[in-house]
Amino acid sequence: MAAPVGILSLATARAPYELRQSDVAETARRLLEERFPRFERMAPVFQTAGIRTRQSVQPIEWFLEPRGWPERSQAYLRGATDLFVDAAQAALAEAGLAGEDVDIIVTVSSTGIATPTLEARAMSRMGFRPDAARVPVFGLGCAGGVTGLGLASKLAKATPGAVVLLVVVELCTLSFRLDDLSKADVIAMALFGDGAAACVLRCGEEGFAQVEAAAEHTWPDTLDIMGWRVDAEGLGVIFDRAIPPFARAQLRPAMVEMLGAGGLAIDQVDRFVCHPGGMKVIDALEGALELGQGALDHERDVLADHGNMSAPTVLYVLDRVRSAGMPPRSVVTALGPGFTASTVALRAAA
Repeated sequence: MAAPVGILSLATARAPYELRQSDVAETARRLLEERFPRFERMAPVFQTAGIRTRQSVQPIEWFLEPRGWPERSQAYLRGATDLFVDAAQAALAEAGLAGEDVDIIVTVSSTGIATPTLEARAMSRMGFRPDAARVPVFGLGCAGGVTGLGLASKLAKATPGAVVLLVVVELCTLSFRLDDLSKADVIAMALFGDGAAACVLRCGEEGFAQVEAAAEHTWPDTLDIMGWRVDAEGLGVIFDRAIPPFARAQLRPAMVEMLGAGGLAIDQVDRFVCHPGGMKVIDALEGALELGQGALDHERDVLADHGNMSAPTVLYVLDRVRSAGMPPRSVVTALGPGFTASTVALRAAA
C-alpha cells in the first residue's frame, strides 16, 4: 500500500492595501454612475455581497485612472511575485524547511501572464535549487486552489520523499475596468480581492492532514458560465450564466461521483471546505450538499474579511478550519471555469 501524502503546513499572505467595501462602493459610484446606465440598479450588490474588507496589491487611487494591458501586467508581475514569496516563505518556515529543500514547485495563477513564471522570478529570493522542478498552472480560475492541491499531492506520491511546494496567487482586483462595462464587471468590483496561499506536501509524513483522494468533474457545454475575456485593456470577467442555481442543481450528483471514485460517500464527510464565490453561491452549496443553513461559517467569514480572491480563497477557509480543529474527514472543494468542480478529500492527523 502506497504511503499517504501529508500536508505539512499551510500559510496565507495578504496583499498590502486594505480596501473597505464602503469605500469601494463609493468610488465605484463616483466613477461609473454616469457611464454605466444600469449602475444604480446594480449598486446594492456592494451591500449584499457579504464583504466588509478586501485586500489589493494597489491602493484604491490606482483604479481611478484608465489602465491598459502593459500597466496591469507590470502590476501583476510585481505584486504576484511579492505575494508568492510571502506565502511560500511562511509555509516553508512552518514546515521547518527552506527554499533549498524544495524539490517540486507547483504555481497556480490565472489573473496575469508571467513568462518566465512566478516561481522563476522568485527563485533567488526564495533560495530554490537550480534543479528544482517547476510546474506552473494557468487557467483554472476559482478551482485552482483545490486542483493545485490535488496535483501537488499526486506529484508527491509519485516522487516519494520529495518536498512539494504549492503556491496559489491571484490578483483579481487588476481586472477592475472603467471601459466597456458589463454587469459582470460591476459584480467583479463588488466581489474580488487579492491574496495568496501556500502548502508544503510530502509523501510518507503525517502533517496536519493527509490527502485521501482527489477528483474533478467538468460539465459538457458549460464554457460560457465563467472565464476571462482578453483585450487591449486587460482581462475582463465573464459570468454569462447564473452560477448559484447551476451549483444547487448540479453539484450533488457530481460530488457523489467524485467521492465515489475514491471509495467515499457524502455521509462519510464531516466537513465540506468550500470556495466562497459569493453569498448566493454559499447558500447554493449548503442547499446542494444538504449541509443546513449557516453550516459554511468559515466560508462566510473569509468572504467578509477578504472577498473572493479566486483560487487561494478556499485555502484561507481550510486554514480557519484547521485553526478551529480539523474534523476527522473533510473535503476541500471549489467550482471554476470549464465549468468544473474539483475536490480533495483529507483525513486529519491522528
